[in-house]
Amino acid sequence: MFTVYAIVSKSNCKIYIGQTADLEARLKQHNALDETHLSQFTRQNKGPWKLVHKEDYQTRQEALKREKQLKSYRGREFIKNLIQNIRP
Repeated sequence: MFTVYAIVSKSNCKIYIGQTADLEARLKQHNALDETHLSQFTRQNKGPWKLVHKEDYQTRQEALKREKQLKSYRGREFIKNLIQNIRP
């Protein structure tokens, strides 16, 4: 099982979209305070990062296809709308 996910930084101004086979471990890596961050993006844009969206897929190929869709303009607009709807 593979998960496509979107996380947002504390200030809600940065969005990261990715895919993984172990979502819990990946979120811990994104929020780590040392240099174990998975990507330069989450290292440069400080968290804490919170999960705002996730979708599960049977294969990595399906997950990568959906990740690419979410990284498109329309996909990012979809995520931004989700974020606006979760704000208190």
